Amino acid sequence: QVQLVESGGGLVQAGGSLRLSCAFSGRTFSWYAMGWFRQAPGKEREFVASISGWSIDKSYADSVKGRFTISRDNAKNTVYLQMNSLKIEDTAVYYCAADSTFPLKTPIDSWGRGTQVTVSS
Repeated sequence: QVQLVESGGGLVQAGGSLRLSCAFSGRTFSWYAMGWFRQAPGKEREFVASISGWSIDKSYADSVKGRFTISRDNAKNTVYLQMNSLKIEDTAVYYCAADSTFPLKTPIDSWGRGTQVTVSS
């Protein structure tokens, strides 16, 4: 069974940067496409970014293109989300996701518990 544990969230000022990490265990990491989603208070969970098993393909939401970068290290079983030029509207709980297909399709195979990102003015 896949387990995902996010880390790296926190409080940052607008314009700042954060890097989220998601540690994967339980299966062969490279077999899975990985993604990041987020959910702001009162809103539905939304797609942020995804990456295929060997990093050949990547996809981003329009709202984060040019600011966020998804990457993975298959030797470390970890996926990252580098977030630059953060905006107040990026405030949300960020969830790591693993799926057997790319692009990720609902229902997603596995979810992490999330990490809070708060961007202040």
